[in-house]
Amino acid sequence: MKNSLKQIYEEKIFPELLQEFQYVNIHEVPKLIKITLNRGIGEAAQNTKAIDKSLEEFASITGQKPIITKTKKSIAGFKIRDNMPIGLKVTLRKEKMYDFLNKLINLSLPRIRDFRGINPKQFDGRGNYNIGLKEQVIFPEIDYEKIDKIRGLNITIVTTANTDREGLALLKKFGMPFR
Repeated sequence: MKNSLKQIYEEKIFPELLQEFQYVNIHEVPKLIKITLNRGIGEAAQNTKAIDKSLEEFASITGQKPIITKTKKSIAGFKIRDNMPIGLKVTLRKEKMYDFLNKLINLSLPRIRDFRGINPKQFDGRGNYNIGLKEQVIFPEIDYEKIDKIRGLNITIVTTANTDREGLALLKKFGMPFR
């Protein structure tokens, strides 16, 4: 890919952030570390097909096989036993991370119904950003005919930024559509 987000970061965003925040050291300039996608599947306790379907969806969205997260202890009230599959997670780094972010910003987020931008207040205090999506159908790889149930997912964008202000500036320069 010729004009990837990584190249844009190195050529355009990096110098802009260096000047904007008056960093003394070039290693202070915030950058992306990883993007993590998570999905908790509560119904997996009764329905094992839910995990298989979600595995398939996550693999097609990210281009990477997800890890199945399991319960640490039994809780009778939730009808779960120790070591039961209960969710999925994928960690994207380097090229796959930039490709996914590009797809998220330019293809997926604009497909959300009544989309007016994402909330700029979802930072964690250390420059990392969280997005909760209510449905998986906004991704172009998901075939609407083949989904059994609408399920949400959480996306965490981890940066080296020290403050939310720096993290916001970094993601805005990448083209993240904030309100």
